[in-house]
Amino acid sequence: MEEDWRRDLEHWLEPYLQKLGNKTRRRMCPAYIAGLIGPGDRKSIQPIAARADALSYDRLHHFIGAGI
Repeated sequence: MEEDWRRDLEHWLEPYLQKLGNKTRRRMCPAYIAGLIGPGDRKSIQPIAARADALSYDRLHHFIGAGI
């Protein structure tokens, strides 16, 4: 069940991800959005990074801080 919503999210984000251009941004964006809308009470960068296996706090912080 959990993977279903993540797959749906990545499919829904696909047209937007193409506009990001940068491969790292295209990879970070779905993980960040999943962290915002997924399970977990705290939605700040540190808890999102802690819940995601593939994200480090520093990379996520840089992604958010750099903007689009």
